[in-house]
Amino acid sequence: GHCRLLCKPSALAQHLVRSLGRSAALREGRWPWPCWPQLQMLWQLLQPPDPEPVVARELLQLPDAGLVALDWLVGPWGAAGGGGVISSPVLLLIPNAAGKVTGGLLQLGLRALERGFIPVIFNRRGHNGCPLTTPRLQPFGDPGDLREAVTYLRCRHPSASLLAVSEGSGSGLLLAYLGESGSSSRLAAAACLSPIFRGRDWFEAGMPWLYEWPLLLHLKQGLSRYAGALAEVVDVDRLLGSRSLRELEETLFCRTRSRPTSWESYWERNEPLRDADEAAVPVLCLCSADDPVRGPPARSLPRELFRSSPYFLLLLTPHGGHCGFPRRGPGRCWAHEAVLEYFRAMGEFLRTEERRKGLPRPR
Repeated sequence: GHCRLLCKPSALAQHLVRSLGRSAALREGRWPWPCWPQLQMLWQLLQPPDPEPVVARELLQLPDAGLVALDWLVGPWGAAGGGGVISSPVLLLIPNAAGKVTGGLLQLGLRALERGFIPVIFNRRGHNGCPLTTPRLQPFGDPGDLREAVTYLRCRHPSASLLAVSEGSGSGLLLAYLGESGSSSRLAAAACLSPIFRGRDWFEAGMPWLYEWPLLLHLKQGLSRYAGALAEVVDVDRLLGSRSLRELEETLFCRTRSRPTSWESYWERNEPLRDADEAAVPVLCLCSADDPVRGPPARSLPRELFRSSPYFLLLLTPHGGHCGFPRRGPGRCWAHEAVLEYFRAMGEFLRTEERRKGLPRPR
């Protein structure tokens, strides 16, 4: 399917090439208009999931009394929340940085549910109807709340493999978590769909208005619900009057009343790849060369990282837009099938390595 796998040569990479080569995900039913990335993006954003998923919400209280929400996808069948076979792998789905749970992300969750995974969506503080109980939101690349959620999922499903997949700008959170946690991430594998690798450059370059303005309005709508509480820490009028995602991010996290900081210092703490050398979990990044949101590949793809690190793998396709990757037929997004095949291949590879080395299963 004209896809290229860019990575450091390894046994894992060879196994993944064979697995994806046998899979039909990269070959069949491609989108009839490959040169229209904006249309591919809109197709996935506007298409509702089919069938409509049933979601069971669970609120997780954090050490500072804040809340994040875990939405367990239980399919259209109304099963009990977080159900499934006890040893089924748990798949943590991370929406974009605006907290928008797209139809594509829900569709990926449903496809995973059909394959025997236990999918659960991570909602940040104040996002997607999650109550904001403290006047604090989660910065772009601060993995603290995600770490608490992963710890809880590991306690709830101690014998299951824990996997994670992120969409778009939400990948900044997952990549930061993998780097900061290193070998203690508790994840078996991870994947990023159309990730944003360089957060500061992305905010400063801006995006096409077709993508930026809907996200900006979505964020303002959510923040306006908590205007009273946020007035203690930020200038709410300036916040809701922001004309770009950069201005909103800077007002929310840099121009605070209690602890103001510079734009430069903010990104020293929140760049997604700041600790990439410490990552110790295989992560597949599925990117399109014509992504209108991430920007041109020459300046937005850290190719040297994929050549030097054995844990980062880049599956690069010439067409697909941003989180689009549409195809004809069931499933609608071939990237979802590729990600699920990657997780299956990862599990197979790890089991083979354990048998070859005679290692006990981690508890």
